[in-house]
Amino acid sequence: MTAAKTVRAAIEELRSAVAGLDSAIDRRFDREVDHTEIESEVRRVNTDRSRLAQELDQSQFRANRLEEVNREVSRRLVTAMETIRAVLDR
Repeated sequence: MTAAKTVRAAIEELRSAVAGLDSAIDRRFDREVDHTEIESEVRRVNTDRSRLAQELDQSQFRANRLEEVNREVSRRLVTAMETIRAVLDR
C-alpha cells in the first residue's frame, strides 16, 4: 500500500471513529434528557400525590364533621317531634 492510501485509510478510520463518537454523545445526551424529564415527572407526581393526600384528609375531616352535625340535627328533630306529639296529645 502506498503512503497516500495509508493516509486516506487512516483518515477514513478517523472519520468513522469521530462519527461513532458523535453518535455515542448524541445517545448519551438523549438518555440524560430522558432521565431529567423522568425525574421532573416523578417530582410532579409526588407533588400531586401530596396535594391529593392533603385534600383527601381535609375532605375526610369535613365528611366526619358533617356526619356529627347530621346526627345532632337528627337528634334535635326527634326531640322536637316528641315535644310536638306530647303537646298534641294533651
